[in-house]
Amino acid sequence: MGNTGTGARDRDTEGRARNARPRDGLGRPLPYGESGVERQPEGVVRTPEETLAEAQALLDAGKPFHAHEVFEDAWKSGPEAERTLWRGLAQLAVGLTHSARGNVTGGARLLRRGAGAVEEWAAGSGERSPYGMDVEGLARWARELAGRVEGGAGTVTARTEAPRLRGAR
Repeated sequence: MGNTGTGARDRDTEGRARNARPRDGLGRPLPYGESGVERQPEGVVRTPEETLAEAQALLDAGKPFHAHEVFEDAWKSGPEAERTLWRGLAQLAVGLTHSARGNVTGGARLLRRGAGAVEEWAAGSGERSPYGMDVEGLARWARELAGRVEGGAGTVTARTEAPRLRGAR
């Protein structure tokens, strides 16, 4: 896979369009030839515990875009009954990504959407602490960060703002 700047689209082995440009820690594309952060492989099936551990390590490293990709794998490969939970967690991670990139509107919107999704899943399932996560705490974190971002709190640093998926900060 690759692009030499000729206008040709990057393709994977099945011919699907895939951007092969290197990316920084927040998932922003870098110019071809520059070194970036290693991308998360797509379509990896993990246990919920493996998903949470890998996503937390990426969040702690200031790589919420990459954590979102881990959650997206769980959303797409996990049980139908848990899709709203994993989609909500992916939205929280990408909301943090947008906030750290300076996208106030998109970041706040995704943080609130993710908070709503994880709360909706918890209410519908009756599970308040799935896999040891504090759903209420995550929703509170997301809404608080969204409010600060919209209030002009300044630069959001992904590493220091990252939530604790299990337990308090």
